[in-house]
Amino acid sequence: MSITFKKVSHIYQKDTPFAYKALDKIDIHLQQGRMTAIIGATGSGKSTFIQHLNALLLPSEGSINICDREIRSDEKPKNLKELRKQVGLVFQFPEYQLFEETILKDVCFGPKNFKVTQEEAETTAKQMLQIVGLNESYYAISPLDISGGQKRRVAIAGILAMNPDILVLDEPTAGLDPQGAKDMMKLFKELNTVHKKTVLLVTHDMDHVLEYCDDVVVIKDGHIEKHCDVSSFFQDCEALREMGICPPAVIQLKEQLQQKGFAIEKQALSLQDIVKAIVKEVKQ
Repeated sequence: MSITFKKVSHIYQKDTPFAYKALDKIDIHLQQGRMTAIIGATGSGKSTFIQHLNALLLPSEGSINICDREIRSDEKPKNLKELRKQVGLVFQFPEYQLFEETILKDVCFGPKNFKVTQEEAETTAKQMLQIVGLNESYYAISPLDISGGQKRRVAIAGILAMNPDILVLDEPTAGLDPQGAKDMMKLFKELNTVHKKTVLLVTHDMDHVLEYCDDVVVIKDGHIEKHCDVSSFFQDCEALREMGICPPAVIQLKEQLQQKGFAIEKQALSLQDIVKAIVKEVKQ
């Protein structure tokens, strides 16, 4: 499912003395089946942008085409329930999405809301909890009595249980230990490559962007500052720093080696590529 924004602006508290334009005439087309990182400084408009994807926020100006639906600023959208099934949004603070008595009931809520049987909902919920690394020992626990990282896993399982075509994740690895974050990113990549889901990922972790994402969108002051593939994005360290972005560790290593005289191509973006380039040069 491709996503297109046409001249989209969003103004908080419109027509009041406190009006604030969080998005300003955004034009962007995001391809179906890609894993796209949404990055930018705090307050740049990232969260406002992603909340338009399932109509939690509506455009003040312009239109959005998503899942074969058009959301316009001049008319009230219809069938939002179906849209929100197709576009699954996991908030930055997962406790906002958790409210049932037990973890199993919480993950069952979404499927049951779409008229599946209790048995089917429980089967799906158990599968999704297993996928995010929570076994049967968690089923009867309150979702409010677990750690922040575990709450995030439950929130993600709840969204996955509805089988959305588009998965939107706001800082999904925050609160997870390094291994947990790696496991979660591998899961998102598998959902993208194996299950063909379009994934949008708001993150500050440039190492995750480099390793797992296909495309990058940089939002600055409510505008699209840059939109390109990951390979192009990380080839110019100076441009990254001008945007206030710290390059990933492997890119910094490549830059340091180049400054020492090693001839490493711009296209070398992984540790393996850099090692090969060093070995080749040493042999010569």
